[in-house]
Amino acid sequence: MDRTADLFTRTWSALRAAVAGLADADFAAPSGCAGWLVRDLVCHLVVDAQDVLITLATPAEGEPTRDALGYWEVSSTPPTGDDPLDALTVRLAAAYQDPRLLAFHLDDVGSAAGRAARLADPALRVGTQGQVLTAGDYLSAYVLEWTLHHLDLVAHLPGTAGPPAEGAARAREMLEGITGAGFPAAFSDTDALLVGTGRRAPTEEERAALGSLADRLPFVLG
Repeated sequence: MDRTADLFTRTWSALRAAVAGLADADFAAPSGCAGWLVRDLVCHLVVDAQDVLITLATPAEGEPTRDALGYWEVSSTPPTGDDPLDALTVRLAAAYQDPRLLAFHLDDVGSAAGRAARLADPALRVGTQGQVLTAGDYLSAYVLEWTLHHLDLVAHLPGTAGPPAEGAARAREMLEGITGAGFPAAFSDTDALLVGTGRRAPTEEERAALGSLADRLPFVLG
């Protein structure tokens, strides 16, 4: 298996396994995404899985216009949860009523997305959001997506396993590459991701270690 597809698979499988292991009550817990409960985040993951399937089945012509890092847009404004698409996600999640149905839907569509990723030619050019990427770069971009959302999933569920270490390390590398910012070596990969994307505020000690970089935070990826 291609290394990119392998890391995509490991991070995606770990995230889906974490969702599958949740108790029903966990779906009503807050997530690390502003304004979203865990059930809303899981519903978003269903949409993400659909996007993966659609993109890998949408071959494109021409030279790539983005790579794995250029796929991401960066802003400094954290989401509030009031965006119309975010609000739609909340309504869709509530419509499931039984969280087991939501978990089943993620497992069903998510498994298919995982299979499609393993079968994809990394050199295949695919189209998404008006851009052209190789399938390899597209899947690499999603390693960051899966890792950040895995951290969102476990933000208020301390008994749930977090993302794989290799995924967190690659996600940190990507965040630093996207933003041109190097986080202090003393920061763990998880802390760099959480603080760097505004998922938690830095402590006073961390802010001192960040130096002038602290004034540039957060890096909001979209």
